[in-house]
Amino acid sequence: MAEIIQRDGTWAFDGTTVRITPGLHRSVPLFRQTYGEVAVPLEAISGVAFEPERKRGRLRMRLREGADPLLHATGGRLPDPADPYRLIVDVDRAGVAEYVAEEIRRALLLDQIPKEPTKTYLLPGPPVPVSVRSSDGTVSFDGTRVRIDWADTSDRVKRATGPRIIAVGDLVQVEWLPNSGYEDGFMRFVTRETSFSKLPPDKDPYALDLWGSTRRDLLTALVATAVTARLPHPSTRGDLAYDDEGARRPRLAAAVPPSADHHDVLLRRLRELGELHRDGVLTDEEFAMTKAAVLRGF
Repeated sequence: MAEIIQRDGTWAFDGTTVRITPGLHRSVPLFRQTYGEVAVPLEAISGVAFEPERKRGRLRMRLREGADPLLHATGGRLPDPADPYRLIVDVDRAGVAEYVAEEIRRALLLDQIPKEPTKTYLLPGPPVPVSVRSSDGTVSFDGTRVRIDWADTSDRVKRATGPRIIAVGDLVQVEWLPNSGYEDGFMRFVTRETSFSKLPPDKDPYALDLWGSTRRDLLTALVATAVTARLPHPSTRGDLAYDDEGARRPRLAAAVPPSADHHDVLLRRLRELGELHRDGVLTDEEFAMTKAAVLRGF
C-alpha cells in the first residue's frame, strides 16, 4: 500500500485502484467535499506526476481520454482547486508524494496499461438521485429524467413555462461552463429539438444561468456528470475534438441545416411566446427580444 495523507486529502494505492479522498479542512473546495471519494481503477490512468514547488508541491493524475464522465462533462473547465485529481503536498512530504507517484507509474508499466482513449466510462460518476440548488433554480436528476424548478429570480419567460422535465432518452448532451466570478456560467440540456435553438442562458428554458455564488453554482457539475454518465459514450458519437491548446474538449452539437422537424419546433416556440405575450406574462419588449433570439437560433 502506497499512501499519502495531507490536509488537502488522501491518496491510497493498493496496486489496482487509487482511492482519492478529499480532506475535511475548510480550505478544501465544497465541490470536492460533495463529490466525495473517487476510486480510480489503474486501467483508467494514463500517467501521474509530482510537481515540486518552493513551499509545497502537487500530485497530479492524468486519466485516459473517455475514462471519466466528470472530465467529459466539465470539458477541462473545473477550477484547479476543485480538481479531484490534484493533491496539494506539504514540502516535508515531497518524498512520500514521489514514492506514491512512482508506485503508480510502475504498476502502469507492469500491467501495460494503454494510453489510448477508452471506449467506455471506467468511472461511474456521482450516484443518483442528485439535486443542486443554483442561482437560477434547482436542478434534479433521478437517473431517468432531469427536472428544473425555477427560482424567484429566474427570468419571467422561464418561470412562465413552469418546471422543465427532460427524459434522458431525449438528451443529446449537456453543455457546462462554470461561473468564474467575472463571467456568468451556464448548464444547458441539449435535446434533439433544441440543438438548433441557442437562446441566451437567461432566456433558455432548457438552461440554468449561473450568475450567483461560484462556490454553490459549481455543484451543478455533479448533475452534469451524472447525466453525462448515462448518455452514450463519446466514442460512439465522435463528439471529441482538439482545442487550440491541443487538449481534448467535447464537440458541441454539429450545425447542420434544419429539417422540417426543426421548423415545426420553431413554430411551436413562436406560438408559446405569442401566448405568453397575449396573457401579459411578457411585455412588448421582452416578447420582441425573445422572439428575435429564437429566430436567430434557427
